[in-house]
Amino acid sequence: MYAKVIVDIAHSRVDRIFEYSCPDSLAAGSRVKVPFGGRTVDGFVIGVSRASSYPAEKLRPVSAVFDEAPAILPECLELTELISRRYRVPQAAALRLFLPSEMRQGKVHEAYKKFAVFVTDEIKLPASAKKQSAALGYLKEVGECELAPLCEKFGRGAINSLSDKGAVEIQARKITRNPFGGLSGGGEKKTLTPAQLSALESIESSDKQIHLIHGVTGSGKTEIYLNVIDGQLRRGKTAIFLVPEISLTPQMLSQLRSRFGGAAAILHSGLSAGERFDEWWRLRSGEAKIAVGARSAVFAPLENIGAIIIDEEHDSSYISESAPRYSTFEIAEMRARYNGAKLVLGSATPSVETYVRAKDGELGLITLTERINGNPMPEIIISDMRKEVRRGNNTGFSLALREELDKTLSDGNQAIIYLNRRGYSRTVLCRDCGYVAKCENCDVTLTYHSEDNCLKCHYCGAKYRMLTACPDCGGRHVLYNGTGTQRVVADLKSLFPSARILRMDNDTVSGKDGHYKILKKFAERQADILVGTQMIAKGHDFPSVTLVGILDADMSLHFSDYRSGERTFQLITQVAGRSGRAGDKGKVVLQTYSPENYILRYAASYDYNGFFDNEIALRKATGFPPYSLICRVMVTSEDGDAALQTLKSVFFAVEDLRKAAPGEFIFLNKMHSPIKKIQGKIRYQVLMRLQSKAMLEKIYDIAVANSSGDCLVYVEENPVNLS
Repeated sequence: MYAKVIVDIAHSRVDRIFEYSCPDSLAAGSRVKVPFGGRTVDGFVIGVSRASSYPAEKLRPVSAVFDEAPAILPECLELTELISRRYRVPQAAALRLFLPSEMRQGKVHEAYKKFAVFVTDEIKLPASAKKQSAALGYLKEVGECELAPLCEKFGRGAINSLSDKGAVEIQARKITRNPFGGLSGGGEKKTLTPAQLSALESIESSDKQIHLIHGVTGSGKTEIYLNVIDGQLRRGKTAIFLVPEISLTPQMLSQLRSRFGGAAAILHSGLSAGERFDEWWRLRSGEAKIAVGARSAVFAPLENIGAIIIDEEHDSSYISESAPRYSTFEIAEMRARYNGAKLVLGSATPSVETYVRAKDGELGLITLTERINGNPMPEIIISDMRKEVRRGNNTGFSLALREELDKTLSDGNQAIIYLNRRGYSRTVLCRDCGYVAKCENCDVTLTYHSEDNCLKCHYCGAKYRMLTACPDCGGRHVLYNGTGTQRVVADLKSLFPSARILRMDNDTVSGKDGHYKILKKFAERQADILVGTQMIAKGHDFPSVTLVGILDADMSLHFSDYRSGERTFQLITQVAGRSGRAGDKGKVVLQTYSPENYILRYAASYDYNGFFDNEIALRKATGFPPYSLICRVMVTSEDGDAALQTLKSVFFAVEDLRKAAPGEFIFLNKMHSPIKKIQGKIRYQVLMRLQSKAMLEKIYDIAVANSSGDCLVYVEENPVNLS
């Protein structure tokens, strides 16, 4: 037999099939070690045949096989080819998506624990063997015990002696490392409302494969998802449930486990290597039937998939910003098509591109206009911060927000304060000369963190000492400009000394359960106010939250991005939806320096259709997506001259394409990226707007041809971040 192998080296020079002789038992999808050049490397078997393209005597044998069963499913092997062609990455890079990285690197394996099992007490022990006698008596009573604590109690020598005499048997047993093992939920299957039943019936009975549930926050979308999954499991199928934030996975896993028990497994980067390995194998072996996690869970090793759920489908985290730069929706669509599965998207604020497809009838559209409990949407109060400044209020809190916070706390309810950045203050500047502290490796301003009394770069993680004087002019009038989450917490403690406050951002969460611990504390009423960044903005359900404060609500409006209005509307709607989800009516105080902006007005009235009609007309008039495709070719290098020369080469090649097909290009230009340097690498870009995808393949060809070891060149389609 002969194995067709892709070596685990993600480089275009070796991106092809290599053949090796192999045992008859080897199957496609297996991981192997193979001789390659003068060394041995890992590889993936993508096919096995009885014939070879080469003479048998010229083929070297496979050196070793890693797993008893193939690690990569036949579907995933097919998907690998599609991903490799679609995103122009080596097949090895695509294959890696389907395996936990530590498993691929051989750094993690199955875990075992040793147990001592009672066999017999019909042995003769000398009177002096008191520890052996005591241990044997204990084991006779309990039957078996984990070896380590038993040895601590009676001594390893005593246990070994009992084992040698046949009175005790030492057994090694495989254990499963269970992340969030203590999670549980209500578990009761809820009675669906007429609107939910209608939505479920539409999904189950429709010929359309993809459905969009456009439902206001609190409208019961999750219960529809769970019922879709339940129906598929009853048919013997499996399911994938995707959420946009790692912070949401414990909450969703809790609901899935309470309904489906151990059939739900979690996959995300926050788990330990051992936990991720065991959860992955539970899915691969068929023990678990539901994969829940963030973006990467779309590659879960499940067979016979019946449903794929993408909650908060509008979220930009579903687009990978590192190679392979894939769209989660596209991968989910490929898997749904392969398995004949239902693909269900859900959002209170669908992306413009998705909603266009739904309105055009390409997707099934389900609309839920009311909250599940009949409660009204929370009232949104727009607070004009310009007036606050004129009144002499220089704090980050408007009078309206302070009054509502005071009332909320007096009533014994909880509040959420949302701010779209972390740290103590946004920038540190010199009042004398205008100097702004920037990272040496990245062309971005540094953020002051009061807890560590240092400046941090949020792009590369570099830390700097806090300035005591301006490095440019020597002036000592160093000013903190802007407000971060640390500053907000400090100000709240000053305003409300008795309030218990939790902060949730990338600086306060660590480990797989960092998010979970903070959210659990808040859910259990161990805090009155939760201050946080975008990780608290969506999906969470806290019955006692009756107030949400949104600081600097208009900040994202001023980004130079065609999606800035859409993202602002989505953000406000999602954050506002955390308020008033149970008995008491909710309120939202939206602080802004641009109260007249139409986006904020649409958001304050929860008018998604009004926003969409305005936005889609604007996109059509200006020729932005979905009426065009934005394509960016990025050029990055530590060598500025090499980057510039490569940029010119890329641009002139694309310019030749434009001359040959001028009708395909709406816009084309080359320039520095808005952030000129990140992690020490100079960044240039060729930016274009295209009429269609007709030119994409040739643009990818240009990027691949110009990429080298010194200079990385890659393509982004409709990039989520244009910085």
